[in-house]
Amino acid sequence: MTTTSTTVPADAVPAAAATVSDRLAEVWTELEEHLSRVPLLNRLADGTVTLEDYKRLLFNLRQQVVDGSPWISRAASSFDIEHFELRAAAIRHAEEEHRDYLMIERDYVAIGGSLAELRSGRKNVGSEALSGYMFHYAGQPNPVGLLGAMFIIEGLGARRAAGWAARFQEVLGLADNQVHFMQYHQQADSAHTGDLDAILTSGMIDDAAADDIVRCAQVVARLYALQLEELDR
Repeated sequence: MTTTSTTVPADAVPAAAATVSDRLAEVWTELEEHLSRVPLLNRLADGTVTLEDYKRLLFNLRQQVVDGSPWISRAASSFDIEHFELRAAAIRHAEEEHRDYLMIERDYVAIGGSLAELRSGRKNVGSEALSGYMFHYAGQPNPVGLLGAMFIIEGLGARRAAGWAARFQEVLGLADNQVHFMQYHQQADSAHTGDLDAILTSGMIDDAAADDIVRCAQVVARLYALQLEELDR
């Protein structure tokens, strides 16, 4: 259960914010280490990735991304009035994200995939674990720790998605309309990470909330990498 107070002594805010930012940076380093061991991403880096690899990636991402807006909406409903700003931010985020899976579907069809097959797919074991964790956490009272999930998921979009898209295009000769989901998320998620930075330095995050944020980021980082490792399971 995650709770926090919106009242934090003014002189405690800069130190707490710096601490949580530094700790999240360490989590990101851990995530990069996990990603470096993902077979498909290694093939992408060395230029041996195939169109079938890309199709498998989109197939698996779609099954998890379709759950994104629902868990964000659940989180919004779990914030009380004392966390109005976080609730409002979650509502805006859910509205922005709820069509994202449709971009994946269009990219998938554009590379020759079957829409019916895609929509009838199921989550791999990593995606099952990730979605289950997100829905569970979002249902807790005042789930401030989910800011850690945002740090990981939106951070991947802002820092890695466009690079992955460009590399898939370089190796496989793909058009923009075949990698639109990844291209779009560089800009959209950069804006979201800016919103996150503003929240982390706003005075709403006390030491207990910082611990929850970092812990959630650690779990989501591991589970996100797991879903990329388990594409066919």
